[in-house]
Amino acid sequence: MADQNHELRKAGLKVTLPRVKILQILENASEKHHLSAEDVYKTLLDTGEDVGLATVYRVLTQFESAGLVIRHNFDGGHAVFELSQEEHHDHMVCLESGEIVEFFDETIERRQQEIAEEHGYELVDHALVLYVRPRGSRATRQEGIQKK
Repeated sequence: MADQNHELRKAGLKVTLPRVKILQILENASEKHHLSAEDVYKTLLDTGEDVGLATVYRVLTQFESAGLVIRHNFDGGHAVFELSQEEHHDHMVCLESGEIVEFFDETIERRQQEIAEEHGYELVDHALVLYVRPRGSRATRQEGIQKK
């Protein structure tokens, strides 16, 4: 808990129990790095914490403003949050399962830089999201049939 207290203070936030608990949930989200406010709320309920959904939304927004988390609006505007990381990464979102895969590709990164420069710009930041389906999935096969 001392680590969470330090992180909150470093971000300029007062240490409160809901903030500490929500930060712990985000830090312990090992398999699923991207959590919605509802995911966080359900985890709090499952552990017997008495924190309301409105508080979860408010704390996540405060965390975003303080730079502790990044909000993503993947696939239809459904917001998910992940802890801010020093290393850049891009995302793939599976349209069938909703799974979010993080990846880094040096070739893609270099090419984006080159494209910005070719157009007379300096690349400051970017977000790349690939929307994908598993190969051979029913929806993919139907799209192939419709194209013919």
